[in-house]
Amino acid sequence: MSDAIAELIERDAVRKLFAADGSLWSDDPEIAAEIGRWTGWIPVVAEMRSAMPAIQDWASATMRGFDRVVLCAMGGSSLAPLVFGKAFGGIIHVLDTTDPDAVRQVPIDGSLFVIGSKSGSTLEPEVMEEYFWEATGRDSSRFIAITDPGSKLAGRAVERNFRRVFLNRPDIGGRFSALSYFGLVPAALSGIEIMPLLDSAAAMLAASGPGTDPGSNMPLQLGALLAAGVREGRDKLTIITDPGIGPFGLWLEQLVAESTGKDGTGVIPLAEERPGPPSVYGDDRLFVYLRLDGMKDAEVAPIEAAGFDVERIHLTEPPDLGAQMVLWELATAYCGALLRINPFDQPNVQAAKDEVVAALQTYEATGALAAVDPGDVGSALGSAVRGRSFVVIQAYVTPSGENEHLLQGLRHEIRDTLGVATQLGFGPRYLHSTGQLHKGGSRQGIYLQVVSGSDSDAPIPGRPWTFRTVIEAQAIGDAQALRATGQPVARVTLDRVEAAVRAALGAH
Repeated sequence: MSDAIAELIERDAVRKLFAADGSLWSDDPEIAAEIGRWTGWIPVVAEMRSAMPAIQDWASATMRGFDRVVLCAMGGSSLAPLVFGKAFGGIIHVLDTTDPDAVRQVPIDGSLFVIGSKSGSTLEPEVMEEYFWEATGRDSSRFIAITDPGSKLAGRAVERNFRRVFLNRPDIGGRFSALSYFGLVPAALSGIEIMPLLDSAAAMLAASGPGTDPGSNMPLQLGALLAAGVREGRDKLTIITDPGIGPFGLWLEQLVAESTGKDGTGVIPLAEERPGPPSVYGDDRLFVYLRLDGMKDAEVAPIEAAGFDVERIHLTEPPDLGAQMVLWELATAYCGALLRINPFDQPNVQAAKDEVVAALQTYEATGALAAVDPGDVGSALGSAVRGRSFVVIQAYVTPSGENEHLLQGLRHEIRDTLGVATQLGFGPRYLHSTGQLHKGGSRQGIYLQVVSGSDSDAPIPGRPWTFRTVIEAQAIGDAQALRATGQPVARVTLDRVEAAVRAALGAH
């Protein structure tokens, strides 16, 4: 780690990052100029601190007569509001799936709908918007858009006379947008007090800028730790979080995976994998423990005592999440510099999108999706290598508590039996978070796709396919994109997954 810190100091990393100097990540002047355009997430904190009092007043007035906010968004546009809602108890319902049962379960009466999409042309928010636009009788007063200037969504929102359109800074990538309109407007609408979050974020920026002693610069130290872990084979970042800060691990998982998982390298973040005994971990692990006052250390202490690296980060209260978001954004940028990658692009995401488009085109032409080889669960799990592989459960099913409980249990059985790292992601959410890593990273993954097998459905107004068609096409598309990288993929229905996994583990 000391070598990594010395390298960042030698490369003048702090000054370059805060000056939006892309030469930190590339020696090619043209590429460096493009990369440097994606650091708007640093100045946006000050901008939001100035704008937020008026936005908070507007949000309070707007919500009179509404019972909840429904956010229709994916990835970077959805995960920060999800964290804020869970941590602070806001009246927010985040819809980040095309599962028809989840779509139909969204309450229509009393809901204010926020459509969030940076590009303004992301498939999932588009079809969600069409569904709820018709379900509300095209009531424009119940819709708000958050997008980039000039996007397709921005134009449509004006045309449909949405209640309000927020145009975000275009120089902020989705996964870095938590403290911009994308993260803060839904939170404000749901009744959350935003200024404490922004105050803590501003304090972290002030303590981490140019002129800061490298020995006390937390983001610099953390970025060096992450990159050193990858260089030394400890690339499985196991994130242990206090329940009091909500699903912060999921937000962090996206930031790290999509930013670093490319060019055959990257940090592999593992969110919501509960701590186990030290014997189940390989030497590829690096742990981070985000502790809120009141959390007990009992589950972490044995791991640390066994000699594993555990980075402890202490939060005093939930508003410290603002500081944590800045800390990890800066650290991820430094890690990218050390790994010699561009932390702000997502070059491999398009591969799965192209496969989804092809699947939907097949459906339009033939009335059915093409058949896909399911693969074999036993063969896939049998290829796992302790200390290298990671197993990903990709669940294209309703993201209910019952389904999550089942799949989390299987996830931990896989880890405890095979001694490998694990991820669990609900599709299509994970396509916008860990999906880049799965296709562009070090290709150590083993993928278990769990599909619904259900016939339940919901129509998409104005489209030639339904929500069931879309989610099945997304599963097929990602399976094809993953197989193109040479990584094993096995597909199984929800009603058969438990038996299939246990049979495979029993044969191990």
